[in-house]
Amino acid sequence: MKLVMPFPPTVNTYWRAPNRGPLAGRHLISAKGRTYQSDACAAIIEQLRCLPKPSSAPAAVEIILFPPDARRRDLDNYIKALFDSLTHAGVWEDDSQVKRMQVEWGPITPGGRAEITIRKFEAMASAVAR
Repeated sequence: MKLVMPFPPTVNTYWRAPNRGPLAGRHLISAKGRTYQSDACAAIIEQLRCLPKPSSAPAAVEIILFPPDARRRDLDNYIKALFDSLTHAGVWEDDSQVKRMQVEWGPITPGGRAEITIRKFEAMASAVAR
């Protein structure tokens, strides 16, 4: 399955931790994170033309992140929002099913985007032999 998704927010803006009120000390998904989840779900449903049935199979993913500008970014800061949105949309039951991932930067693209290819995980022969 190949999906094109909006460019995810960094993990630094995906979470918020209120320091007052009844939610003080808890880590919550920020408004920006919730908006991303909604936008990502809409993109998934539009591409699949239906609500996905959550897979329970181990997965291997390939991700290409196309940043919206030339700012310096840490590659690993974008995976959490992307994986959480795939879980939220029902592509898989939980992102713990991802057993292998390959992530790379694509060229700068106005607006940014993420392309993710999800396949059934098959262990490499060297990993099985251990």
